[in-house]
Amino acid sequence: MEKGTETEAQADAPVAVIADGVLRPHPGQPGRAEAHLAAPVVQNHAANLTVLPGGDLGCVWFAGTLEGVSDISVWVSRLAAGADRWTDPVRLSEDPTRSEQNPLLFPAPSGDLWLLHTAQLGGRQETAEVRLRVSADGGATWGPSRTLFEGGVFVRQPVVQLPETGRMLLPIFRCVAPPDAPWTGDRDTSAVMISDDGGHTWSERPVPCSTGLVHMNIRPLSDGSLLALFRSRRADAVHRSVSYDGGETWSEPEPLAVPNNNSSIQYTVLADGRLALTYNHSSAADAVARRVSLYDDIEDEGADEQAVAEPSSDAFWGAPRAPLSLAVSSDGGLTWPRRHDLETGDGHCLTNNSRDGLNRELSYPSITQSPDGTLHIAYTHHRRTIRYVRLAPEWTDLNLTSD
Repeated sequence: MEKGTETEAQADAPVAVIADGVLRPHPGQPGRAEAHLAAPVVQNHAANLTVLPGGDLGCVWFAGTLEGVSDISVWVSRLAAGADRWTDPVRLSEDPTRSEQNPLLFPAPSGDLWLLHTAQLGGRQETAEVRLRVSADGGATWGPSRTLFEGGVFVRQPVVQLPETGRMLLPIFRCVAPPDAPWTGDRDTSAVMISDDGGHTWSERPVPCSTGLVHMNIRPLSDGSLLALFRSRRADAVHRSVSYDGGETWSEPEPLAVPNNNSSIQYTVLADGRLALTYNHSSAADAVARRVSLYDDIEDEGADEQAVAEPSSDAFWGAPRAPLSLAVSSDGGLTWPRRHDLETGDGHCLTNNSRDGLNRELSYPSITQSPDGTLHIAYTHHRRTIRYVRLAPEWTDLNLTSD
């Protein structure tokens, strides 16, 4: 896609960052409003949005001084239906021995609200486990945390409940470190945890040939199939896989003509059947430099070896995490010809150290649609804040252009 005109670029220019949670109209784009959620600490990353029973919007993310260290915790903020300000963040986890990351909310079939997140030792994703907290009052109070899965298991994407059977699908990826070497990500594989009894028991279904493909994002389509899209550790392209039997088996993932930069993506199915994808329209081909690993900023907590690890032959770290783009597919995710860059920038992410203010990534987007057709998007803004964008139902057709 060609770059927009100077006038269009000015219209897309970001407004000043005021992290107070207040929704403000975006200049030059009717139907678009946005807010920067209040930042409890210096680093804020990996938001996930959920439309809650009753119409409120919940946003969870992790925050602390530096990803991978033990002061990283899960936080939540809420936008009440009809409100114009997000609540002040509240901490939902606090394990002084582990970095607690990648949270997601799930309104369970029992009526409870679930919080799932990972917890790992410093800089070592192969030590991660998935933890669960349950709220019986819509998130006002929470029960104790318990471990759901162990053994280097990570989550990022929402739980999916199939409408016909009630089956629950939780996409995971397993973080694998080579013998006598630090984790670098290139051996990670994807799988689906399946529960047919409301989450009491789970069974695992691996995705074939998924090495290096993570953050599996599953949605049911109108034809009865399940479509999964993946982040690629190789920073080449978004990949897709399909299941026709309720998640029991999956096709081998294949690349799409959509770039990926080894950063998270997320899509949702719109009310009209189209698919809306949020992602970074960049890849390793756009990189002028690369990082060693995700955790090469960490200098303590037993993870010093990450800083001297040799780059893996497959995992590519450091591709620009920008622009933050929205694309739409009308053919079940095979092609994504219409796109708009919600925010542009150089996407510099050769460091995760927010204390130095050098990270300029626009990343880890989350997207959902409320019953009135409004699109909601949240993403990491320079690792300093979580930025929220609200798009009126008519905005997509007015602002997306074709390649």
